[in-house]
Amino acid sequence: MSETVSDADFLLTSRGKGDELGAWVIGAAFSRDGKAAAFALGDGTMRIASTTDITGEWNKVEVHDGACLSMVPDVSSGFLSGGDDGLVARVANDGKVDEFAKLGTMKWVDNVAAHPDGLRAASVGKVVHLFGKDGTLFRKLEHPSSVGGIAFDAKGKRVAVAHYNGASLWFANSKDGSAKVLPWKGSHQGVWFSPDGTHVVTTMQENALHGWRLADAQDMRMSGYATKIKSVSFTGKGRWLATAGADCIVLWPFFAGGPMGKPPVELAGGDGVLCTQVACHPQHEVVAAGFDDGLVLMAEIGSGKVVPVAAPGRGAISALAWNPAGTQIAFGTESGFAGLVDLSKR
Repeated sequence: MSETVSDADFLLTSRGKGDELGAWVIGAAFSRDGKAAAFALGDGTMRIASTTDITGEWNKVEVHDGACLSMVPDVSSGFLSGGDDGLVARVANDGKVDEFAKLGTMKWVDNVAAHPDGLRAASVGKVVHLFGKDGTLFRKLEHPSSVGGIAFDAKGKRVAVAHYNGASLWFANSKDGSAKVLPWKGSHQGVWFSPDGTHVVTTMQENALHGWRLADAQDMRMSGYATKIKSVSFTGKGRWLATAGADCIVLWPFFAGGPMGKPPVELAGGDGVLCTQVACHPQHEVVAAGFDDGLVLMAEIGSGKVVPVAAPGRGAISALAWNPAGTQIAFGTESGFAGLVDLSKR
């Protein structure tokens, strides 16, 4: 990577905007309609940017009385945010904040999730709260330990929940019924469905991933990382799973039988700097990655070609996202810097 560092700020300075926001950037996302980008901060505020004028003024929005803990694109536009004040907030593209749900004082909303069909979920402690298309709470999903992560499958029919000693699968629209438990000892944190719904993958407290092939509950253990994995992302068609946690982008093959017994592909490594965030392009087999020194780059899986987006020096990358069209990248750092880059031809 070192040979590109001197020119690494070209895209950020020529096609984007960066700003010091003053607090840890815990999340970056684009609205599902592609009209806004958002950065959620550890001081409880968000910054909202118009994607049609990314160099314009970013809107500072007061959201939580405390820290933002999680933030995702909402159902059709805007954003859903959870905070340590027990609030689930909906923030519109224009910055208007509405209280979506108040899950109690002195309770942390650790995880939120939303599906385009209208379902939303939020976790507090061991409980996932499920909200229907009309916004009303219709189910509470109890787990044996604190919830580490929540994910809807692509169709919005199932919810996966990570927790201690495994993950639980629930049918989202069922008002009763029990979970199918996917067991594996240890503390499971983030959770993801593969795009085709055939696999579930979790990140663990140890330096490893774990996965299950749902057809036969076959276990998949993906280990050998230098540190805890904070970020994973499937490519648009689900052929590859990109992961952080090593001094390169690690990609596991999810085609031709899956990753069992197969070595991963490694991209953009060599400097010994840990990759902290990954985000796969929504259509092409391209991965954006952020590193512990603040470098942001794009890597093409087929060719291994690397293109820098932003130079090192602004703090470890803590948030990274593509817009739905795959033409813009948003990123944020632990030290409070945020950047927005437009890659479209102009």
